Amino acid sequence: MTDACAPKPASFLPAPGAPPVEWRVSQGLTDYAFAVAEMEARANGIAAGKAAELVWLVEHPPLYTAGTSARPQDLLDARFPVHATGRGGQFTYHGPGQRVTYVLLDLNRRTRDVRAYVCALEKWIVATLALFNVKGEIRDGRVGVWVRRPEKPRGAQGEPAEDKIAAIGVRMRRWVSFHGVALNVEPDLSHFSGIAPCGITDKHLGVTSL
Repeated sequence: MTDACAPKPASFLPAPGAPPVEWRVSQGLTDYAFAVAEMEARANGIAAGKAAELVWLVEHPPLYTAGTSARPQDLLDARFPVHATGRGGQFTYHGPGQRVTYVLLDLNRRTRDVRAYVCALEKWIVATLALFNVKGEIRDGRVGVWVRRPEKPRGAQGEPAEDKIAAIGVRMRRWVSFHGVALNVEPDLSHFSGIAPCGITDKHLGVTSL
């Protein structure tokens, strides 16, 4: 098990004197199609220099989203609406009790490196979990943030059990990022059983929440 983001990823701090990033927190449940339309419009505005960067925190009603690498066989039970989306990754679940953070940054003014950007998001989640005395970890070849579960059975080759606590899927348009991070705070974890989350089917790998 290795940290795919070692050494430290490139900095994505804004340049000195750059306009402040807008932070927005939406109350209640935000319609997914509405959120995507808002992101699309904002990303275009940022790319055109007409809108500020944005970090937008929401919760969605129960739904599944299919990233650009989603495989049909990983949709096991379409019990909730399924949305095809242009973000990277495979199938994931969104629903009440999960904090979704959409991050719209102009990487033209930061670092034009998608992998380093994803690593920066992962490190951000790890640092957030540490505030709650939860040790999140990053794994090479498995995007997202994981926690060790020594009380669970190991894998067929003796691999230690781990559960995913945060998923990441991003999209770039003219080097402006959108989509982002989904952190499981207190969702109904049984809802994940309708998909192979992020294409993962190994028995020693699961999903957990804060």
